[in-house]
Amino acid sequence: MNATIRPFCIGEEAALYRVHHGAVHRVASRDYTPEQLSAWAPPEPDHEAWTIKMRTLRPFVAEVDGLIAGYADVQASGYIVHFFVSADFPRQGVGRMLMDRIHEQATHLGIAELVSDVSRTAQPFFAAFGFEVVEHRFAVRRGVTIPNALMRKALA
Repeated sequence: MNATIRPFCIGEEAALYRVHHGAVHRVASRDYTPEQLSAWAPPEPDHEAWTIKMRTLRPFVAEVDGLIAGYADVQASGYIVHFFVSADFPRQGVGRMLMDRIHEQATHLGIAELVSDVSRTAQPFFAAFGFEVVEHRFAVRRGVTIPNALMRKALA
């Protein structure tokens, strides 16, 4: 497997949505109802809003053999807004590579802690990297409640 992490490029917004949608509907489906999944990642997103969001987040992109296998971001505040691995690349080290990159960027920026609202599905993965649940939350998307947890990790 030839894998790399690189910066997001303008024009990749639709590809990142496909990763997001697939991760939600094919991976998180064991922890959420079909109604929750559709509210979280609808079949047809608001393309303009998604494009603006991705261009604002400026995520890291994981590429495996030339294919986008995942993406994640870390903001200057230490908040991780998105962290998604393609359902086509499960348990192949893509998530670890993205998390390692987040930690490298946090060190570079002098971030004291990482924080994220993490899905039920991703909580064990984040916990394996030293994140702890601070609070259980109930996000509302398109009028549907989607449980998650605020997770935090203090950095040395």
